Amino acid sequence: MVLVNFFYEKKEKLLFNKDRVRLWLKDVIKKENKKLGCVSFIYCSDDYLLDLNKTYLKHNDLTDVITFNFSENKKTIEGDIYISIDRVRENSKKFSESFISELLRTMIHGVLHLVGYDDKKRSDKRLMIKKENYFLSGFKKNKKFHVEQKK
Repeated sequence: MVLVNFFYEKKEKLLFNKDRVRLWLKDVIKKENKKLGCVSFIYCSDDYLLDLNKTYLKHNDLTDVITFNFSENKKTIEGDIYISIDRVRENSKKFSESFISELLRTMIHGVLHLVGYDDKKRSDKRLMIKKENYFLSGFKKNKKFHVEQKK
């Protein structure tokens, strides 16, 4: 059973090494003293995510990520992480980052929410950004995440 899944609202597929990302996410979750249940990433448009934001969170604004936590206990994480590809593209330009780097940041942000971090208060947001930076740097440096692409 695949514990980290990737789904798309549209037929457009994102080109990144899914095996490498799965290893990285499992490592992040382990470092946070949690176990991986099943996490699904759903890549979608601004319109799709805005509709979810209005329906479930009663917010009427664009966002890059919405996380739905389905964990039944505090040790195992499970949930769906919806990511707006439109927002990731805009944010990558806004912050002068590559698209993939911004996508990975958004993905880890969603995972950190599943782990139990929040970003409502300023101090909590600073901690999440610190964690995002730490785990992103580990992804870029760590050789064990360099999985060969299947041909």
